[in-house]
Amino acid sequence: MLKKIVMSIALACFLGTAASAQEPKTGGTINVVIQPEPPGLNVAMLQNGPTQMVSGNIFEGLLRYSPKLEPLPGLAESWTVSDDAKVYTFKLKPGVTWHDGKPFTSADVLFTVDMLKQTHARARGNLAQIDKVEAPDDLTVVFTLKQPFGPFINIFEVGSFPIMPKHLYEGTDYKTNPYNNAPIGTGPFMFKEWQKGSFIHLVKNPSYHEKGKPYIDDIYWQVIPDAAARSAAFETGKIDVLPGGSVENFDVPRLSKLKDVCVTGDGWEFFSPLAWLWLNNRSGPTANKKIRQAIMYAIDRDFAKDVIWNGLGKVATGPSSSAIKFYTDDVPKYPYDPAKAKALLKEAGYNGEKIRLMPLPYGETWQRWGEAVKQNLQDVGLNIETVATDVPGSNQKIGDWDYDLAFSYLYQYGDPALGVARNYISSQIAKGQVFNNVEGYSNPEIDQLFAEGAVATPDSKRKEIYDKIQKILVDDVPIAWLLELQFPTITHCKIKNLVTTAIGVNDGFRDAWIDK
Repeated sequence: MLKKIVMSIALACFLGTAASAQEPKTGGTINVVIQPEPPGLNVAMLQNGPTQMVSGNIFEGLLRYSPKLEPLPGLAESWTVSDDAKVYTFKLKPGVTWHDGKPFTSADVLFTVDMLKQTHARARGNLAQIDKVEAPDDLTVVFTLKQPFGPFINIFEVGSFPIMPKHLYEGTDYKTNPYNNAPIGTGPFMFKEWQKGSFIHLVKNPSYHEKGKPYIDDIYWQVIPDAAARSAAFETGKIDVLPGGSVENFDVPRLSKLKDVCVTGDGWEFFSPLAWLWLNNRSGPTANKKIRQAIMYAIDRDFAKDVIWNGLGKVATGPSSSAIKFYTDDVPKYPYDPAKAKALLKEAGYNGEKIRLMPLPYGETWQRWGEAVKQNLQDVGLNIETVATDVPGSNQKIGDWDYDLAFSYLYQYGDPALGVARNYISSQIAKGQVFNNVEGYSNPEIDQLFAEGAVATPDSKRKEIYDKIQKILVDDVPIAWLLELQFPTITHCKIKNLVTTAIGVNDGFRDAWIDK
């Protein structure tokens, strides 16, 4: 017997009316800051936060997710799971069209699977559990797994599994396809215009498959490089929404106290962002484990949390955020200890070789953090040179492994099999991609443990495996884990019903409206 999974009335009410008991009003424009400007808009190829934020309202996944990570209908209106937990059958929503009017069918889903295996580092790992994918008809897709994989139902949100138009990408060079920066999706908003350095304009999809939605006419994603100007634009009403991370965190307390301003930390449940330094494990000083451990001892992460991030964060203990399944803090500890760092550098025979540090070009907070870490590392005797880049340049250097230390933050996706393993297993070493195992860490024991942890049952067995993984990784320090980040979303209170799912504004404008 198949177990039917359907959306409950309670969840339907949650999505439609939880944020406001008022009847939604139609029309109007919402101006949103996007910081920094995305390097591109094809979310199947770029997983930068700003790309996901804009493109999540253009493209769609088969499913959406509640704040409790419960699956909800998206392009799939219902789904079933076989009793042996190996066959997932999705019934697609009828009558859905791409923004160019072409029908959306199961053929697009099959094509997307093949495309993502080539272009999307995280999806490639998730899809490795699949034995075959079939489309018995235009509105049915059947995934058959090699073995039961509990987290599988959580891989289908728009950033992890964006459904791509087969008719526009098949037979093309994905990297140079002109639709990468003028995307055609099935979502509630259509791409209208991108004036580089100024704005990205999305307009209402008049043929959207959710009757009556979206409520608003336009979204302008405003590119405002200067931090003070972003805050000022919000204060004067030129900007309606400051998504998490779009305003410098030292401005958050002041902006939050303004009249008719609403603040929420919701909408990040699926992501649980974790900040770290990529450490090049392949060559140079950071190929030495003792030097990597010294770097962990040298960085004052409490200072970063309290001073640079104004308390909006939590010191990380290892590869998993404390917000996701199977986290443990029973791992080796790296308190701020410059003396210990110096001793390890001496043991490692460090001779003053230059180490390149690349800050994340996401605004002033990140630049300040880069300066603080540089000072920490210099204080223990490391020869640090800062390498400045823009967002595309940072992506390219990291993807090409052309760095020694590089700031980043990555999403965790609720389960270590989905958001953690990709950064440490050998099969995810793929040059040219940014958010996989770019540090080049290779440990056959870790590969085996992650493979076992993904499919083990029951959960107590999975926890035992992931506890062991975390202990090994924290000792090896393939990456210097820094902080679990918190990104509040700040809006003028006239903006209603914006954050309703576990990915917040990334797919939230479908349900948003303006209380005029």
